[in-house]
Amino acid sequence: MKNEKFLTDILNQISVGGFPEKLQEVLQKEMASYADEIRTDAIGDTVCVLNPQAEKKILLAAHADEIGLMVTHIAEDGMLHVSRYGGIIPHTYPGQRVQIETANGVVYGVVQITRELMKKQDLSASDFLVDIGASCREEAEKLVEPGDGVVFDTCIRKLVGGRFTARALDDRLGVFIIMEALKRAKERGCSCGVYAGATVGEETTKNGARWTAERVKPDAAIVVDVTYTSDYAGVREGDAGRVELGKGPVLCINPLIVKSMNAKMKTCAEKSDIAYQIETGSGMTCTDADQIHFANEGIPTVLVSIPLRYMHSPAEVADEKDVEGCIELITEFLLDTSADL
Repeated sequence: MKNEKFLTDILNQISVGGFPEKLQEVLQKEMASYADEIRTDAIGDTVCVLNPQAEKKILLAAHADEIGLMVTHIAEDGMLHVSRYGGIIPHTYPGQRVQIETANGVVYGVVQITRELMKKQDLSASDFLVDIGASCREEAEKLVEPGDGVVFDTCIRKLVGGRFTARALDDRLGVFIIMEALKRAKERGCSCGVYAGATVGEETTKNGARWTAERVKPDAAIVVDVTYTSDYAGVREGDAGRVELGKGPVLCINPLIVKSMNAKMKTCAEKSDIAYQIETGSGMTCTDADQIHFANEGIPTVLVSIPLRYMHSPAEVADEKDVEGCIELITEFLLDTSADL
């Protein structure tokens, strides 16, 4: 996969709650020689702009935040109480090593595990205690404070067949894809305005998507996120369609998605021999599209997703072929839009 270092740098950042600054720094450093402008706002959204003078504007949106925990209280014995941030799977946390993003850097810890805890059917974040090794509240307070974000302390690993695993592929993969698509569009002479927005808050309020859309005021939007595969046990392909790793990016048929944009995506894919898959839905998409679609006076929106196994776990799995296919598909869409000007 091209530019793996950039993807690794993105994945190594922590972005739960109010700490997007380090991720912003990574994006700004990487995109400085490609974007004509880089814009940020008060809540941490980062928008890289190509051809800001162009009348036709396309927003590419992918969320930079991730699921996790948030410190709520420090107990007398130095243990940390936490709440959930986003749609966590509670049973994946006990016994896991974690990283805590603080104002003074990363602090490491472990989520307590007991046999009794693992027997609990209705397990929730309120049952967790995070052990950072502190012996009392005063010692812990020197390192951590309420509001600090907590994520799994896991590594990026390559698997066989071009597949790889990491936490937060949802949706750092999307951020990587839209930035790489902007680069390729520039290299191939794209003339429309491209606004690649790494948004915050998708896992909770989707405020970043709304802020970004309201400010950019695009003519159309492409949202890039991940979607569940149905190629492993426990996931029903009858619910939304057959989605497999390595078979290409996924287009969504849904009331929020504009049919003409889906049709254009299919045309671009077929013209460039890019494999794609289809999923269906009948309500909200649970992505940034749910806010962007309704922004301003309505923004025509299309959703392009990366197949993902084990979503919201410490070890999500994706395929390099799908990432490359998604970058190329979005690039072709942007070039096709430029040709229409």
